[in-house]
Amino acid sequence: MSAFEILAAGGLASAVIALGYILAGSPKIGSGILAAALAAGFAAFTAVTIAREGVLLVWTNHTQNLWGVQVWWDLLFAVVVAVFLIAPRARAAGMKMVPWLLFVAATASIGLLAMVARLFWLEARLEE
Repeated sequence: MSAFEILAAGGLASAVIALGYILAGSPKIGSGILAAALAAGFAAFTAVTIAREGVLLVWTNHTQNLWGVQVWWDLLFAVVVAVFLIAPRARAAGMKMVPWLLFVAATASIGLLAMVARLFWLEARLEE
């Protein structure tokens, strides 16, 4: 297996574990620390990727063929659905939506994970 295949397989394994955790009955309020760590880790990986391959390759990867466009649309749908589902909780916790949505729009999953980390932290404080 190549390094890229190992990275992809690791991502798949992590997603399967996360889905299993959710299926098993995850707690009502998630871990802000875990979400923040994921946001930071993915941001670091993205920074390395940008430094190595440049930022414009993102667009090239998603406009070269139908699979690229399909993956792009899948990312957009997933981010918008996630924001749609967490927005009511975020508003109830007192989060200002415009800055967070701009951050999510600019960074996709990085911003979404950071937004979820903040939401979980605020919800935990409200339960104290």
